[in-house]
Amino acid sequence: MARAMFEYTKTVLKKVSFDVNLFCKEVEKAIQRLLPHEVEELKLWIISLTEENPQLSQCLIHLKT
Repeated sequence: MARAMFEYTKTVLKKVSFDVNLFCKEVEKAIQRLLPHEVEELKLWIISLTEENPQLSQCLIHLKT
């Protein structure tokens, strides 16, 4: 079940990546929902996503916790 939540979170983040504020809000939600090792995996995934969309890199601050 937890893996399904991780994949769902990635899908949502892809869909909202056009809006930085919305993307950041979804990242905050993901941190609350996901397991610690999934948050680390999400961080790596977001870093790779920011190569295509550099404006999203400001949301990485939420993952520094």
